[in-house]
Amino acid sequence: MLTVTSFVFSPIAENTYVLYNEAGDCIIIDPGCYFSNERWELEQYISKNRLLPKYLLNTHCHLDHIFGNKFVHDTYMLEPYVHSNEQVVLENAGLAGLKWNLPFDNYTGGLQFLREGDVIRLGKDELKVLYSPGHSPGHVCFYCSTQHFVIGGDVLFRMGIGRTDLPGGNFETLINSIRTKLWELPDETIVYTGHGVPTSIGFEKANNPFLQ
Repeated sequence: MLTVTSFVFSPIAENTYVLYNEAGDCIIIDPGCYFSNERWELEQYISKNRLLPKYLLNTHCHLDHIFGNKFVHDTYMLEPYVHSNEQVVLENAGLAGLKWNLPFDNYTGGLQFLREGDVIRLGKDELKVLYSPGHSPGHVCFYCSTQHFVIGGDVLFRMGIGRTDLPGGNFETLINSIRTKLWELPDETIVYTGHGVPTSIGFEKANNPFLQ
C-alpha cells in the first residue's frame, strides 16, 4: 500500500509528492524544490523515514515541476521519467526560468521515456501512465487503481483546469484529455493536483465550471 505525502515548494506553490510503500521504497514525483531549505526538507523527510528512492517521475516539464530534478538526480542517482513530447519543454526550461525571473540549474542528463499504458511498479503497488496532453504536449498522470487516486499534475484542479496559454498548450486538447482519461476513472478517485488542494473525480464532474 502506498502512502502519499505532499510538499508545497517554490514561489509558484507547486505540489511535490513522495509515495512510499511498507518496505520503504519510494517514488518522487515533480520535485519542485527551488530554495536550498526546500531541498533540505525533501532530503530530510526521505532520510528520517528511511526511504529508498527508486523512481523520479515528472507529470510534465514546466519549470515549477522540475526545479528539483537535478538535485534528486545528483542525490539519488535517478534519471527522470517523462513522456517524449516533454523533452523539448525540459530543454527550454532554463530559458523559461530566466524569463520568469526564476533562474535554476536545469537537469540535462539522460531520460527514461513514458508511454500511455505503461505501469510503474513499486513492490506490489502499481501506477498506470495516462497520457493527458493539453496543458503541455506530453503531460501524463499516474493512476493507482487499487487505492483510487491519481497524481494529476496540472490537468485538473479543484474547480479549475490547467492553463493552456503556454507553449504547447491547447484548450480543446486539455478538455479532451480530461473527458477521455480522467472522467473514465471512478468518481471516488482522489486527484492529487499539481497546485492547491486535492479533489475528486466525482466532485469535478458535478461542479467544475469548465466541464459542464
